[in-house]
Amino acid sequence: MPSGPPVASLGQLKPPPSMSDLTNDPTTGGSNQTVQDQEIKVIDSRGQRLTNFARYATFQEAPFCASIQADLMKAGFPAPSQIQQYAWPLAMQGQDCIGVAATGSGKTLGFLMPAFHYLIERGIRAGDPQLLVMAPTRELAVQIEEEAVKFGRASGIKTTCCYGGAPKGPQASAMRNGVHGVIGTPGRLNDFLEGNELQLGSVCKLVLDEADRMLDMGFEPQIRKILAKITNPNRHTMFFTATWPMSIRRLASEFLRNPIQVQIGNRDELKGNQDIVQIITCCTNYNKNDMLNKVLQQSGVADRSNIAAKAIVFCATKRMCDQLQQQLQRGGIPCAAIHGDKQQRDREQALNDLKSGKSKLIVATDVAARGIDIKGVTLVVNFDAPGNTEDYVHRIGRTGRAGQKGYAVSLFSDRDAHALRGIIEVMRRTSQEVTPEVEAMSRNAGPPPPSGRALRGKGR
Repeated sequence: MPSGPPVASLGQLKPPPSMSDLTNDPTTGGSNQTVQDQEIKVIDSRGQRLTNFARYATFQEAPFCASIQADLMKAGFPAPSQIQQYAWPLAMQGQDCIGVAATGSGKTLGFLMPAFHYLIERGIRAGDPQLLVMAPTRELAVQIEEEAVKFGRASGIKTTCCYGGAPKGPQASAMRNGVHGVIGTPGRLNDFLEGNELQLGSVCKLVLDEADRMLDMGFEPQIRKILAKITNPNRHTMFFTATWPMSIRRLASEFLRNPIQVQIGNRDELKGNQDIVQIITCCTNYNKNDMLNKVLQQSGVADRSNIAAKAIVFCATKRMCDQLQQQLQRGGIPCAAIHGDKQQRDREQALNDLKSGKSKLIVATDVAARGIDIKGVTLVVNFDAPGNTEDYVHRIGRTGRAGQKGYAVSLFSDRDAHALRGIIEVMRRTSQEVTPEVEAMSRNAGPPPPSGRALRGKGR
């Protein structure tokens, strides 16, 4: 697996592979398999590390029914991802499980496949949902639903997706007509519960995906209300999270029974995916836009005929998202902005256009982009510095997914230099090169601006 680029200067990017090579063949340097982490821990509910546990190293070892196996083979993955290899055996035994793994590590199929097998094997008919999946954002919920359709349709599995910003009518109608599973955001799920339009008494498979993000976004009260409605004493629960803070440990201790924790990599330290080449470029507030244009040209994103090159550009504010999107559009790059003020249909259109190649990039805020999983995003640009190191890791994780190579370029001026220290530490954990110029900028950094976004912490 790649361990970092040979150089870090945009002007010197050469094979193997250069950004232009990458956009000619988005799978350059990739295996179509998630990056392998050497540090794997399986821990029991008392905190003791286990040494004797099951693992499905191949799809053939997983005892899924024939229709699920066929869909997995059709998807073309060479082998289960690491979180799947260790979480699947636990889920198939009905063992409560906590999966702690990086974003983009294959967690979605980690919980969907065992749940679908359970429903198919028992011949459970669509009705009140037996499976409930909670996700922090509408974008992530929609993407989980897309995977559920892709891997469940041939087996007759019916799911629906419930999220705010879209009409309630079609979502409620789907539930009335009967489903096997509901995938939704905490706010909209609570709306349906309060309106007596959603019954959770039959739920036997419960999943919280990106649980840490849900708590970060203030959803704990809604989550607790939902969990209180799931009364099945034999419920099987799975938590998936990228980090393992005390807030998640507390929630897990209340709602999971003797869970086994699968930890992929050292989750106590922030680290980027090794398939991502991380580059920091020093700039000024006056030439930042020119530097962005140079990056987009060099990566092939500015070339409308190069449908393989796709990018996500992160800004700190909704206003800057809109301004930058308009500027890039005027410059001839088809693009869209997504942030909290955008209507859901506009956000979905932006994501669909990027997936189809009609658009070349999305300009986004942190919150709007959480959970976005678009195949083939070859470049992430941090136009504005992230509010904290966690957001940096989450941002760059939009590329380099499923074994594909990706680039993450961060444009830093002296004004944002206070954020460099943590990012440099993240880069060094995957042997990325940090130039002397960047080192000097970090050493000479002043404190964060008193009213700046660094203190507010979160993208909007």
